[in-house]
Amino acid sequence: MSAMTDKAKILLIDDDVSHAEMAGEVLSRAEFAVTLAHSGEAGIKEAREREFDVVLCDLRLPDTDGMEVLKKLKALDPDLEVIIITGFGSVEKAVDALRSGAYSFLEKPLNRDQLRSTVTNAVERRKLAGENRELQKIVHEKFGFEGIVGSSPPMQQVFQRLRQVAPTDARVLITGENGTGKELVARALHFNSKRRNVPLVAINCGALAGGVLDSELFGHVKGAFTGALRDHEGKFEYADGGTLFLDEVGEMPQETQVKLLRVIETKEVTRIGANAPRKIDVRLISATNKNLEAEVKAGRFREDLYYRLKVIEMHLPALRERAGDIPMLAQSFLKEFAQQHGKDIAGFEPRAINALMAHDWPGNVRELRNVVEEMVVLSQGRLITAAELPPNLTRLAPATAAVTAPGQAAAFAAPAQAGMSSLVGLTMEQIEREVIRLTLAHNEGNRERTAKMLAIGERTLYRKIKEYGL
Repeated sequence: MSAMTDKAKILLIDDDVSHAEMAGEVLSRAEFAVTLAHSGEAGIKEAREREFDVVLCDLRLPDTDGMEVLKKLKALDPDLEVIIITGFGSVEKAVDALRSGAYSFLEKPLNRDQLRSTVTNAVERRKLAGENRELQKIVHEKFGFEGIVGSSPPMQQVFQRLRQVAPTDARVLITGENGTGKELVARALHFNSKRRNVPLVAINCGALAGGVLDSELFGHVKGAFTGALRDHEGKFEYADGGTLFLDEVGEMPQETQVKLLRVIETKEVTRIGANAPRKIDVRLISATNKNLEAEVKAGRFREDLYYRLKVIEMHLPALRERAGDIPMLAQSFLKEFAQQHGKDIAGFEPRAINALMAHDWPGNVRELRNVVEEMVVLSQGRLITAAELPPNLTRLAPATAAVTAPGQAAAFAAPAQAGMSSLVGLTMEQIEREVIRLTLAHNEGNRERTAKMLAIGERTLYRKIKEYGL
């Protein structure tokens, strides 16, 4: 059942008009929203145009067979619950329908209590399937490509590279300024690879002194140095079979660089103080905000290690280079923090979102995220206003808000020039996906209102939502 509707939607396909009206009345009194169709073709047409939770279909129809209708309904929506209605002597064929994916079958004449009970159970099953999809979506949003928000051309290039590289074992070097989301990309690479069921192990190479970093990476044996009171498993061993993420790899001391190079070449790691090496199977992903080519020329980073780490390079653009993504990012963070802090906030007023887009964001996405959380915590209304912006952003708010078209989501209102420039270079599919996403957000997920606003059928909208993974 759609999360945003109060009544489950039932489609009843039966050529016996009086029987259909009787069953429809029983279900309507049970607080279901019932649509009647008196032929297989009419029922399929309804199912294409609108989303239903449960379909009741007579096995014998004047224009087609109920089994054929079942097949077409399941092709439209595999999770749709279909209940077959049979006449006397058709039970054997109804059992065949169950094997083909029907939820249950009912015999004519229908028992009212059994009808209500069966439909109620089918709706609950449909609802449970929807909740499972939402759970999977949450997991994918956290670790999948969709967790990295953006529709601008630079980010579409990042997504394309992610799709190409994630399934492989190729070593990846992620570059970009601080706060651009390098660790998030590393997670997306790991959790969309065949190693996803083994740990992703991360270590910050700039946060540890040389000796400590060596011990954390390669491990040590008891007595290897003063204070080594027991054997210690290093990150390489712990990540065996999975992925090791070397953050701030440009800060790694040269002594450690030599040892890392040997591990890459031999696929073996030797604990400090030990003699016997251990075989490892680890995918390496590295990240840095430094220009490693310049570091190589300056003699601070080994050239041979640089090229071994950079089998594939992925550069993340600074936020100022993809300003068109700011409204989407801001709304995503607002939703997260509003839920986290128990605030009822729908979005931003136009002047506020314009100011966010005008800022150059030296701290990139991380800075924007922190600013949005601050505004959510301090906001007192359903829309964040320009007056609630941090002082360094208030001056960027225009004196008047941009004019928005009727029905346009106020949370994403932006200057016409900025809005148009953010569309340059996007494919029609990318534009369509974004329009549907923003309209759904404006309608708080209500598909019926969204379909009306976009002037398309609700079933068409449902297919687009599935197609674009919204």
